[in-house]
Amino acid sequence: MQRRLLVDGNGLPDPSYGDLRAAVGRLLGNHWVPEGYAAPNSRVYPWQWLWDSCFHVLVWQALDEGGRAQRELEAVFGPQAPSGFVPHINYARDPGFHEDLWGRRDGSSITQPPMYGHAVAELVRAGSPPPDRVVEAAVAGLRFLLDQRARDRSGLLLVCHPWETGSDDSPRWDDACPGGYDRKRWAVVKDHLVSTIQVGPDGSPVANPDFPVASVGFNALVAFNAGELAAVVGDERLAAGSTELAEALTGRWSDEVGTWVDAGPMADGSGRVRTLDSLLPLLVDDDPGRAAIVMGQLTDTAAHGGRTGPTGVHRGEPTFDPDAYWRGPVWPQLAYLMVLAADRHSPEVAADLSRTTVAGAWASGMAEYWNPDSGAGLGAVPQSWTGLALLLAARRDAAAA
Repeated sequence: MQRRLLVDGNGLPDPSYGDLRAAVGRLLGNHWVPEGYAAPNSRVYPWQWLWDSCFHVLVWQALDEGGRAQRELEAVFGPQAPSGFVPHINYARDPGFHEDLWGRRDGSSITQPPMYGHAVAELVRAGSPPPDRVVEAAVAGLRFLLDQRARDRSGLLLVCHPWETGSDDSPRWDDACPGGYDRKRWAVVKDHLVSTIQVGPDGSPVANPDFPVASVGFNALVAFNAGELAAVVGDERLAAGSTELAEALTGRWSDEVGTWVDAGPMADGSGRVRTLDSLLPLLVDDDPGRAAIVMGQLTDTAAHGGRTGPTGVHRGEPTFDPDAYWRGPVWPQLAYLMVLAADRHSPEVAADLSRTTVAGAWASGMAEYWNPDSGAGLGAVPQSWTGLALLLAARRDAAAA
């Protein structure tokens, strides 16, 4: 019998861990394809996306499906380039698909947040270390970013395309959209930006003069993943690179807006918009004053607080829209990462974020993203990375015990 309790007196569901585990198991199982990964959504997203699959690895492990966790992680590196670059899409099901767009066969010409560092570390901590070849591929992927990706004068890595951040239509990029943000107009700009990427000797992306942005969210995830991987493999170069980026990020904090500000030409404009991904530096920042400010925002219902998880954009921003793509809804992967960040400073806030995000995931029908107040599902429904709710439910229950 499915257990439903009141989360905040307004009737939001609170699924039991057992019910959620069964639902997540069916979700990922139904999305598994013979090429060795769970398609995020078989109709909308049939390919293998980099950070989606890294999150799937964590969920497979929680489901005691270690074989699929290992196989999906290894598949991530199928189209890896000699330089170490890992494409953000693997077209294993149809090699050559979109080759005209990317100029590459098998994979795309940009990357995504390198969550494979965290995925490898979690498997090692669970007593199920990946094969050496997979660990070596993960090390090479992070070293490519740390050693070969162009940097801003702030010391932060430059992204080559807004898609690399994972936050496709974030209001942080609005200054790059002539005439102001419009979803159709922005789609044209994004397609154009693929054509202006500068590449290294093997065709791997190193810079984009038409989008010279150093995203604090992306840099925080590189620093976090490099640190995670270094901790379990003892790689001093990765550890040093993680520390270097973390130190550079401290210089991007703004007391005025209470967030980290992107470096580059948008630093005085849209690069200051308060978004959830701009708080990701908390993953590698130990300053108690900054942490206290962020904790306050995550729980304040006039800021990022939400009945069904943290909002993707601060409610005080003019661009906030609780139903619009990347303009305000809850994104489960960002909620998971903010739980990890918050837990370093306030286990109570982490537990609250876990509880509300689980409620939202369940209410949304395990959607790609959802309204932070009602939990109404948005985007692709269901989406496999929302299985992260299972990991958050474990945290929720541990805190309540």
